[in-house]
Amino acid sequence: MLEEFIQLDKEVFLFLNGLGTETWDGFWMYLSEKISLITIPLYVFLLFLSYKSFGLKKTGILLVSIALMITCTDQLANFFKYGVGRFRPCHDEEIRSLMRLVKSYCGGKYGYFSAHAASSFALASFFTILFKTSFKFLIPFLLIWALLVSYSRIYIGVHFPLDVLTGLAMGFLLGWIFAKLYIFATFKFKA
Repeated sequence: MLEEFIQLDKEVFLFLNGLGTETWDGFWMYLSEKISLITIPLYVFLLFLSYKSFGLKKTGILLVSIALMITCTDQLANFFKYGVGRFRPCHDEEIRSLMRLVKSYCGGKYGYFSAHAASSFALASFFTILFKTSFKFLIPFLLIWALLVSYSRIYIGVHFPLDVLTGLAMGFLLGWIFAKLYIFATFKFKA
């Protein structure tokens, strides 16, 4: 049963990865960058909204919370990558010749689960919880951004769909946990 599931994951990967064209490669590579002309304005905007909503002290705690959340997300992804030991698509002998690798290099040997997907969804769920009443307009944008970043990992050929879906779930969970910890930590502070 597990082998059939893994085989299905490879087939879905090949289908999604095969949808790419050279025309769109640059766009998806750019979306996959953690620091870019898309992410920097997003981060600055979220920082601005945080400051306006919570004040200086709470925004300082928010920055520490986000740094800890992203560190936790990345380290947990590394723990799983080496603990599970599932090859990235570009290192998988069965499909390497059938896929498109858009990047000039494949990345590390193992890819379960996607740290990019986890980090982007952790950030999206963190701010979704904090801004769910005050800035509702932002929530769909954050979720779409996180989905696009996550899909870009399949498009460029460095993660299977299961890697991305697991990263998405872990990101939501960690974003929720850190948002609740932030709310608890700042409950008694005045803005």
